[in-house]
Amino acid sequence: MSRRELDAARITDPGLRAAYLRCRVLNAAHGRTYFLATRLLAPHQRPAVHALYGFARWVDDLVDEPGPDATPAVVAARINRAERLLSAGLACGGSAEPVVRALVHTVDRYGIDPPLFSAFLRSMRMDLDVRDYATRADLERYTYGSARVIGLQMLPVLGSVTDRAEAEPCAALLGEAFQRTNFLRDVAEDLDRGRVYLPADELAASGVDRERLLWCRTRGAADTVVRAAVAEQVATTRVIYRDAVRGIPMLAPASRPCVATAFALYAGILGRIEAMDHDVFAGRAAVGTGRKLRVAAPALARAWWLRRRTETVHEGRPV
Repeated sequence: MSRRELDAARITDPGLRAAYLRCRVLNAAHGRTYFLATRLLAPHQRPAVHALYGFARWVDDLVDEPGPDATPAVVAARINRAERLLSAGLACGGSAEPVVRALVHTVDRYGIDPPLFSAFLRSMRMDLDVRDYATRADLERYTYGSARVIGLQMLPVLGSVTDRAEAEPCAALLGEAFQRTNFLRDVAEDLDRGRVYLPADELAASGVDRERLLWCRTRGAADTVVRAAVAEQVATTRVIYRDAVRGIPMLAPASRPCVATAFALYAGILGRIEAMDHDVFAGRAAVGTGRKLRVAAPALARAWWLRRRTETVHEGRPV
């Protein structure tokens, strides 16, 4: 199947094909919900999405899985190296690093704005020394680079029926919505890494601080106060989803089933948190395989129909 995707994208150079395949492996291994949604895109679009996700995952792992002996200075040096490789790759049109090579090709092919990757790398550096965010505005400075730019990077690949500038705000909001969902799902895991991605002032208004979260982590269950604070965060995240969903009709028709499926599956994680009575310490909220298939199957049928319709039109036959 991956070869068919590369053939559809007219990627023929053996080294470049290997680079894209490396990104595809990263996507399949780390972004299972994201990878499932990617399957709903036209085959020629998928390699570019794998490249974008692969680079983000590659850098994110430098921060979150640095190895037992890696100091913050070592990790910072690795991020700096990734940035140098990307800058050099964009300048010369290639790279010996497979993930960077695929990304450079995608950036050039789709006209993606390179400063979006600089913003992403700035946020990754923040993870090295920022452990808490005092206000929502502070957190949004982080999520611009870690989430909103992902939506903006994706938009040229997905295509739009409106002017790109009109679709960009909703694309950015969709990235924000997905990451806010991840923050809520991963409260316990992030605490283990010494980080809290929920605004301290909003938590304090509900009577919650880091010490209380750590206490809940130790006992493996959230108390009533923490559950109420999480419920507030879920409610504000749903507002972001309501604003972001307006962007789906702005996308190219063939891309809508993919994004609508990702939207439904990520929103489903919020539903799982609610079903757990907002106890994010009792277990990891996840959408089950059956639910994923029920959401994806109709979207897959629609994506197939849209692709066949487009192919028929291009072949000059009646629809």
